Amino acid sequence: MRNIRMAISYDGTTYYGFQTQPIGNTVQDVLEDAIRGLTGEQVDITASGRTDAGVHARRQVINFETSSPIPVDRWALALNSRLPDDIIVLQADEADPSFHASYYAKRKTYRYGIDTSKFGDVFDRKYRLHYPMPLRLKEMKEALAHVVGKHDFTSFASRRSTKPSHVRTILDARIEEREGKLDIFLTGNGFLYNMVRIIVGTLLWVGEGKLSPDDFKRILEARDRTAAGPTAMAHGLMLWDVEYED
Repeated sequence: MRNIRMAISYDGTTYYGFQTQPIGNTVQDVLEDAIRGLTGEQVDITASGRTDAGVHARRQVINFETSSPIPVDRWALALNSRLPDDIIVLQADEADPSFHASYYAKRKTYRYGIDTSKFGDVFDRKYRLHYPMPLRLKEMKEALAHVVGKHDFTSFASRRSTKPSHVRTILDARIEEREGKLDIFLTGNGFLYNMVRIIVGTLLWVGEGKLSPDDFKRILEARDRTAAGPTAMAHGLMLWDVEYED
């Protein structure tokens, strides 16, 4: 059996997340259907991590086992001809048999996009939260700095999280600003269910002046979801990159 690894992009607007679930219409379902149509095999895709309904991926990494003899340099072209316009294979290679897209991932980066313009950019409406009120960017940056390092992120995890530990390490956290746009980037060794979206929702309260940077630190240390702000809308979130040792 061959272990095929792919980097893919997708617009998650119309999907119920990446991972297969009973109600169907997931990115994984569409990919596996396309592979079955190409090879006649029913494969089981492994991804670097799941993304929720409405969340996008600039670069997601997947792998699957196949006995198909299709040359590795033909996989992307062959699958893209069978996939809808909102999913695309960027590249493919043949990985070591032991490679696992999730277990081997060392760092992931998420970007949350915000449109701060008065009326909103119609071409960005699917990928950015429209938030036209004035924001205190200096205070938001000060607050965000508190998440860097190893912490228990219970305050910023959904109460539906099933992970036995909420301790994660954030390696980099930054806000980039340009006219009418804010990009919030978080890079870490792993993320909890809704973690980025809750951090962003709480940061926006800091931006509005409802919380101070010190309040943000206090919320992190409280390890209590009820202490934090709301969960930001899904469509502003994008899995930006996944990194491996090789």
